[in-house]
Amino acid sequence: MSWMLTESETTTQEKTLFNHQSNLFKPMQELFTVNNLWMMVATILVFIMHLGFASLEAGLTRAKNTVNILFKNTIIPAIGLLTYAFVGFNLMYPGAAFEGSFFGFAGFGLSLPEGWDTSNYNEGYTFFTDFIFQAMFAATAATIVSGAVAERIKLGPFIFFSILYVAICYPIVGMWKWGGGFLNTLDIPFYDFAGSTIVHSVGGWGALVGAYLLGPRFGKYTEKGMNAIPGHNLPLATLGVFLLWFGWFGFNGGSVLSADPGLVSKVFVTTSLAAAAGAFGALIVSYIKFKNYDITMVLNGILAGLVGITAGADVMGLMDSVIIGFIGGGLIVFAVVFFDKIKVDDPVGAISVHLVGGIWGTLAVGLFGDLAGMGQVISQLIGIAAVGVFCVLFAGVIFYTLKKTVGIKVDEREEIEGLDINEHGMRAYPDFASKD
Repeated sequence: MSWMLTESETTTQEKTLFNHQSNLFKPMQELFTVNNLWMMVATILVFIMHLGFASLEAGLTRAKNTVNILFKNTIIPAIGLLTYAFVGFNLMYPGAAFEGSFFGFAGFGLSLPEGWDTSNYNEGYTFFTDFIFQAMFAATAATIVSGAVAERIKLGPFIFFSILYVAICYPIVGMWKWGGGFLNTLDIPFYDFAGSTIVHSVGGWGALVGAYLLGPRFGKYTEKGMNAIPGHNLPLATLGVFLLWFGWFGFNGGSVLSADPGLVSKVFVTTSLAAAAGAFGALIVSYIKFKNYDITMVLNGILAGLVGITAGADVMGLMDSVIIGFIGGGLIVFAVVFFDKIKVDDPVGAISVHLVGGIWGTLAVGLFGDLAGMGQVISQLIGIAAVGVFCVLFAGVIFYTLKKTVGIKVDEREEIEGLDINEHGMRAYPDFASKD
């Protein structure tokens, strides 16, 4: 018998080997597709959060400024996407050569993998999925600032600030941890799962600086004390909070960076428990303090719980999440009162929710859950301090320069009449026009 195989036999063996390899590869391909699909769904959920921010901010401010609020919250995602594509993504993820550093830059534009086939970019998702998911986070920092400076900031300077803050400040801070920078190479690495500090505190620090340099709204603080200026549409504000809670499943759940069933479902549960506990924390503390059931405090308590759990949603147990959320919700009440006492006017409570809540959530990683320990607490404090100093300096230079050059606050007449008619020449509710 000849040891040589006929052409037909060779072809049959090749087909058998190919089919065997295909069968081995098929489960991997299916897993990749599932992971990538979940990341894209999470991206959609994070995108919806911008509608939540717009609704919440509009509802907690006066009717005469609604168009201005909606305009800012419409242009900010556009700024975030464009600047992140042009410069932000490569600032945040500059490559292995910059690991452990404070700064790195891989060049302008998107550094596409060779050719257009990006399926081998990562074992869990494509290059394009990575970019668009991260880009949805980018605009959030400026959105947070928008709420704190609402009803009295000039639109042009705000847009200019947002471009620089989103394009440069946020990606540099993100690089320090998520891009392999110095916070990720501490002896005990700083930990921030989905951005209590890297996203929310970055926005919160910018909001604090902006609100301080801008000054309060006309009539907010008088010789007789603080004058409450209620929002015009609490149903809209409530809708905004539930949209944000809904979107947070993508914000935290997508940060798993895969469709791992155990971890994603755990993150969903810890996220929701913290939000629910935040509502009760704010409810109980505000009732004890003010003797009424304040819906705005409960709404911000929910957000505080969400911000608080974001740093450690993947490493917390169920009771840990409840405690973190409850304390976060209670802290919001004291924070709102504190900022009013020092006359930092924040119409929507953004500084209290995102800065105070972000700091608390970041610190909580060292106090609760799988990573608890004094060494982790120290690393968390280093991260909080480093981000705080950098963001305050960055935002301070931009806002102060704008204040001394073109000005950042509308004049008293424009503020009293409303930004809608003066900045945009229209009203959100033309049939119910009012200055209040």
